[in-house]
Amino acid sequence: MRVNIMRTFGDYRLEADLKNAGKSWPQVLAILIACLSCVSNGMLMSWPSPYTPKIIKDENYDIDEGEVLPFTILPPVAMMITCLVASTLSDTIGRKKTLFIVYIPQILAWALPAISTNLYLIYAARILEGVGDGIIFTALPMYIGEVASPTVRGTWGNSLTILYYVGEFAITIIGSYLSVKISSLIGVILSTSLSTTYFILPESPYYLLMKDDTVNARRSLKTLTRKSDVEEDLLQLKADVDRQMSERGTWTSLFVIPTNRKALIAAIFMRFSQNMSGIVVALTCTQTIFEESGSDISPEISSICFIGFWLLLNTLASLFNDKLGRRKSYIGSLIPSGIILIALSVYFYMEQEISMKMNSGWIPITGMLLYVLFNSYGVCIVPTLMMGELFSTSIKAKAMTLLVVVFGISILFSTVLFQVLSIKFGLYAPFLLFGVSNLVSSILSFYLVPETKGKTLEQIQQYMNEW
Repeated sequence: MRVNIMRTFGDYRLEADLKNAGKSWPQVLAILIACLSCVSNGMLMSWPSPYTPKIIKDENYDIDEGEVLPFTILPPVAMMITCLVASTLSDTIGRKKTLFIVYIPQILAWALPAISTNLYLIYAARILEGVGDGIIFTALPMYIGEVASPTVRGTWGNSLTILYYVGEFAITIIGSYLSVKISSLIGVILSTSLSTTYFILPESPYYLLMKDDTVNARRSLKTLTRKSDVEEDLLQLKADVDRQMSERGTWTSLFVIPTNRKALIAAIFMRFSQNMSGIVVALTCTQTIFEESGSDISPEISSICFIGFWLLLNTLASLFNDKLGRRKSYIGSLIPSGIILIALSVYFYMEQEISMKMNSGWIPITGMLLYVLFNSYGVCIVPTLMMGELFSTSIKAKAMTLLVVVFGISILFSTVLFQVLSIKFGLYAPFLLFGVSNLVSSILSFYLVPETKGKTLEQIQQYMNEW
C-alpha cells in the first residue's frame, strides 16, 4: 500500500514538475520572428552581386564601373553611423521597438530603385541598407541573447545569420532572371508584409527588468516559457540583472573592468577575423568572382549553387553547432578555409600570370563550395552568436555599438582590399591574403576566443571573470 501511495504521490509531483518545466518553442518562435527582417536586409546586402554587372551593361542607367564601387562601400559606412543611434534606442525604447524601426529604411531602400534609375538614388538606397544593418547588428544579438535559454540560444541563436543567407540566396535567384525594378517591388512587398509580425513579438524580460517593469517582465517570461508560475525564474533573473546593472555602464568601463575588456578583445578579434576570412567579399562579389575565374558554367548558375549550398550548410551547422562548442568550431573552420583559399590563389596565379590554361572551369566553383563547407560551421555563425552572449547587461548596448563599428570597418577594409588587389594584381592576390589571414586567426583563436557553450548569460559573466 505504501509503495502505491508513494508511487501515486511521485506521479503527481512529476506531473506538476512537467507542467511547470516550461517550453522552448516560444523562445524559438520569438527569435525567428525577430530575425525575419534579416531576409530583406540579406537581399539588400547581396544586391550588388547580381545587379552590378547588369547595371553597367544597361544603357538606361548610364553608369560605368568606377561609379558602382560605392555600392559595396556605402552600406558599412552607414551601418557604423547608425549603430550609435540604435544602441541608444535599444536601451531607451526597448529591443522590440528598435527592431521594428528597421523596416522603415528597408522599405525605402527597395522603393528608390523601383522608381528611378538615377545613380544618386541608388546610392541612397545602399545607404539605407546600411542603416538597416546597423539596427539589426546592434539590437538583434542583444534580443536573442536575452530571450533564449542556453540550449535554445546555442541551436537557434544563429537564426540572424541563416535568414541573412536566405535573403542572399533569394536575391541571387531573383537577380539572375528579373530586372532591378521588378525585384525592388518584390522587396517592398516583402518588407511591408514582414513588418506586421512585430505585434506578436514579446519584449526582452532583461530590458523590462532594467526599467524596473516587473509586471511586464513576468508577462514576457510567461510568454517565452509557457510556465504557469515564473516567480522563481523572475527572482533569479532580477538578481542577475541587478548585479550586472550595479556595474559601471560607462564607455571607460568597457576597457577598465576585466570581464568587459576580455569580452571586447574576443569580440573585436572574431568580427575582424570573420571579415578578413573573405566571407563578405564572397557574398557581395560572387558573380564577379565567377566571371573572372573563366569557368565554363555561367556566373548566374555558379552563384545560385554557391549561395544555395552556403545556406544549406549554415542551416545544418547551426542546428549542430552546440554539440561541438563555439571555440572548437571557430578554430576548426578557419584552418581548412585558409588552406582552400591559398589553393585557389595558386590556381588563379597559374591562370593569370603564367598563362597556364588548364581548361578546368570546375576548379573555382569546387574550391568555393569547399570553402563554404568548412566556413559554414564556424567562421560564418560563431561570431554573431557570441556577440549577444559575452557582455554584461549594463554595458551591452555600448559594446554592440563599438562592435558594429568594428564590423563596418572590417567589411569596408576587406571589400576595398579585394577591389584594389584584384584590379592591380589579379584574383590570386586577395585570395592569398584572406587564406593567410584565416591561418593566422586560427592560431590567435586559441588565446582570444572563450567557450560559452551551455552557459546562462550570468554564468558567462562569471566565467569571463575567471578566464
